[in-house]
Amino acid sequence: MYQAQRPCRTETVPVRTLHYHVRVWGERPADAPPLVLLHGWMDVGASYQFVVDAFSAAFAAGRQIIAPDWRGFGHTRTPAPSDSYHFVDYLADLDQLLDHYAGEQPVDLVGHSMGGNVAMLYAGARPSRIRRLVNLEGFGLPATKPAQAPQRLAQWMDEIRQFERGDLALKHYDSADGVALRLMKTNPRLPSDKAAWLARHWAAQDAQGRWHIQGDAAHKIVNPQLYRVDEVLALYQAITAPVLSVHASDDSLGQWWKGRYTLQEYHQRLTQVRDVRHAVVEDAGHMLHHDQPHAVAALIEAFVAGPAPAA
Repeated sequence: MYQAQRPCRTETVPVRTLHYHVRVWGERPADAPPLVLLHGWMDVGASYQFVVDAFSAAFAAGRQIIAPDWRGFGHTRTPAPSDSYHFVDYLADLDQLLDHYAGEQPVDLVGHSMGGNVAMLYAGARPSRIRRLVNLEGFGLPATKPAQAPQRLAQWMDEIRQFERGDLALKHYDSADGVALRLMKTNPRLPSDKAAWLARHWAAQDAQGRWHIQGDAAHKIVNPQLYRVDEVLALYQAITAPVLSVHASDDSLGQWWKGRYTLQEYHQRLTQVRDVRHAVVEDAGHMLHHDQPHAVAALIEAFVAGPAPAA
């Protein structure tokens, strides 16, 4: 099994009505901003361990690195069962996490997939709090039209009923090895040693010995709010931090949306960001931080090492 090169400690931070589970590497130096790593949908903060291990010794020693589990994922649980999660809650949660770990100091922010989308919107809403931002495959969603609202709300209500019946329940496994095989089936590039390590953080064992994915099935329910591109673009325009947009050589958007939303459209949206750079990680899919952690670590390290631009 993979052996973590830089062990972390875990902390519990009160955030709104929740107790957030956070992984922390290193202590907070006076002269360097924290590096905050935001995981994606149906993932956990531990997912960044391979990237943290790939940072250079000097970089890792000079930074405090923080990776929370989002609400309803990993070890961050809601105080009562929930049948709905709303995207804006992630922004408010992040806002208070940064209060705790950084105070008034701007941070360097990295987000993968859903976490990348949170990072981009948050950086537009709170531009002064972000020094540099790395977006790993956080593409956003296809544009919607107001006429889709009736169908979307009906779908949301139908899926809540499905959730209540147990139709959306996540699969459980006989062993951690079964979880590892699932991870490798989803991502064939994931090596078996890393899959075995990640499985024990991505899932947890119950009293009967079964392994359950550490994610609330309610996350599978569709967002009742339409994705309004005009609002997203307004937030992108408000970002003042330099942004590095990173995507994998595999075409995730093409695989997901079958032409309904393309990488070209995403890059067109990014023209609204005043300072954006682009990078591609070769021989990688959507889970690029698992596939090529050294390449991702090198991109992050080189980008955040530069000085922040003048206001």
